[in-house]
Amino acid sequence: MAQLTEFATNNLMLVAALVVIALLIIKTEVGARFSNIQQLNVNEAVRLMNDENVVLLDVRESNEYSSGHIRDSIHIPMASLSKRLSELEKYKNRQILAYCRSGSRSNSACSTLSKQGFEKVSNLAGGIMGWSNANLPITKK
Repeated sequence: MAQLTEFATNNLMLVAALVVIALLIIKTEVGARFSNIQQLNVNEAVRLMNDENVVLLDVRESNEYSSGHIRDSIHIPMASLSKRLSELEKYKNRQILAYCRSGSRSNSACSTLSKQGFEKVSNLAGGIMGWSNANLPITKK
């Protein structure tokens, strides 16, 4: 125990960084569990797309979108989402499935949409990377 105390005393910056990282991980994990945003894996997303008239929302940047996206998706970069919400207003009562590269930005997009009264929003967990890894089709058109 004395060695641990001595190490912590001699390496305050390392200990502080460890505490901050641990707190961020805890916040992220707890936030995701209590979020009302539905997280769908690729199989669940495909099932939803087959069963419902889903609106696909790609929130990646333009260069990411042009490198390949899910067919028929609407492209609104995350940075522009708040300003361009009116474009999605007509889909307010439809299921919206948002995605980005890994699922992080699209989760934020889902939160934004949810706060604006969009009730049926889901996030593609794993994003386009998960979609690609499942060998599902991507288009550049």
